[in-house]
Amino acid sequence: MLFSSINFIYYFLPALLLCYYISPKQFKNYILLIFSLIFYSWGEPIYVFLMIFSAAFNYTMGNEILTYQQSHKNPKPTLIFTIIINVLILSFFKYYGFATDIVNSVLGTDFHTTPLPLPIGISFYTFQALSYIFDIYNRKVTKHNRFIEFILYLSLFPQLIAGPIVQYKDVENQLRERTVNIQDFGYGAERFIIGLSKKVLLANTLGSFHNMVVEMPESSQTVVAVWIGIICFTFQIYFDFSGYSDMAIGLGRMFGFHFKENFNYPYISKSVTEFWRRWHISLGSWFREYLYIPMGGNRVPPLRHIFNLLVVWSLTGLWHGANYNFIIWGLYFGILLILEKYFLFKIQAKMSGKIRVCLTYIAVVISWVFFSSETASEAFSYLGKMFFTNDIPFFNADARYIFASSILIIIISAFCSTPLVSQAFEMLRTKKAGLANLILVILMILSTASLIYTSYNPFLYFRF
Repeated sequence: MLFSSINFIYYFLPALLLCYYISPKQFKNYILLIFSLIFYSWGEPIYVFLMIFSAAFNYTMGNEILTYQQSHKNPKPTLIFTIIINVLILSFFKYYGFATDIVNSVLGTDFHTTPLPLPIGISFYTFQALSYIFDIYNRKVTKHNRFIEFILYLSLFPQLIAGPIVQYKDVENQLRERTVNIQDFGYGAERFIIGLSKKVLLANTLGSFHNMVVEMPESSQTVVAVWIGIICFTFQIYFDFSGYSDMAIGLGRMFGFHFKENFNYPYISKSVTEFWRRWHISLGSWFREYLYIPMGGNRVPPLRHIFNLLVVWSLTGLWHGANYNFIIWGLYFGILLILEKYFLFKIQAKMSGKIRVCLTYIAVVISWVFFSSETASEAFSYLGKMFFTNDIPFFNADARYIFASSILIIIISAFCSTPLVSQAFEMLRTKKAGLANLILVILMILSTASLIYTSYNPFLYFRF
């Protein structure tokens, strides 16, 4: 079930809110858990048992590590065993087909695999489970908790399918005790509407233009058209994912949970380093805290630091998908970060801020070619069209039509990807709250109308 669906907005969510707020305090976690399991099993009733197993297993292992620590025994074997089981489960469902293809290509074998549907959100809830285990081992979580609290942490529907990746230590107290006032609920509803509008009105429209370019016959494609296509995808993936994060944060606030921000206007970044401080913040924080820093971070000799960055970014790419193009995508960013750290920082310091923003944006646009393509060869072919290495014209009538059709949504998206629109809305809310609320109502109506009358409503991060 998508947040941006009629079933969720007008049936599931009202039913949950009614049951949650009329139930006694001691039952609220159980209500949330039941509805979260229904939400997950809506499209995948079988895989809900996999998630329940993950919760039971990691809860048991976490308690065992706590018991060992309290009795001054070595919990490391349990930690290693827990990591291995989590990684094996994730790898089996996400990477076994990819691994088989690699074995076949290297050894010349012909092993066949039957593709399994990827359990939705498995990358997210596995990382949340591992962060819980790591935090217990590092004594950042020191109390035994009830199973209802842990399974709710893992399965809580706002962040279950696509994050943000929530660390247990950040919501531990909220799982046990939380309150919601009218201001919290109002903020949550506003945040949900804004996220829904970003997803439905911007991301879906941008995605249709990207698809239009990708589906054009080779004979009709031009340099201008393919640039428009990938620029539309660049904005689409931002509004798609940040919109979902906004909705998740808003829904969490309606039930008393305060999730951390997951995006901070990444397309105004002046370097790739800054971009990754602003994009998918919860994933970057996870890799930094649980992999990069334990490997030594940047407090090591340069060659080891470069090795650390390449390992972290190749795994970041692999986390996103079992394909060579995702690995290339991760290594691309890893190499850019190394270049910025060791070679480009002096050159960047001499550039104006606007030029740095433009160059960073172009570097990010190029990266999304690998992200949007089905295979690495498709990505390199698309890049060839962008940079004149393929024999296609620069401009034609089809490109003129696409440009004229998409330029308005691209301009709107460019403004909405900066703090300007948000700041203007906050000023309006301060001075004319009634008008601000009217705008939210209009956005909700427009989003609903779009969901009713258009069938194009994908969610890009569902495949992770």
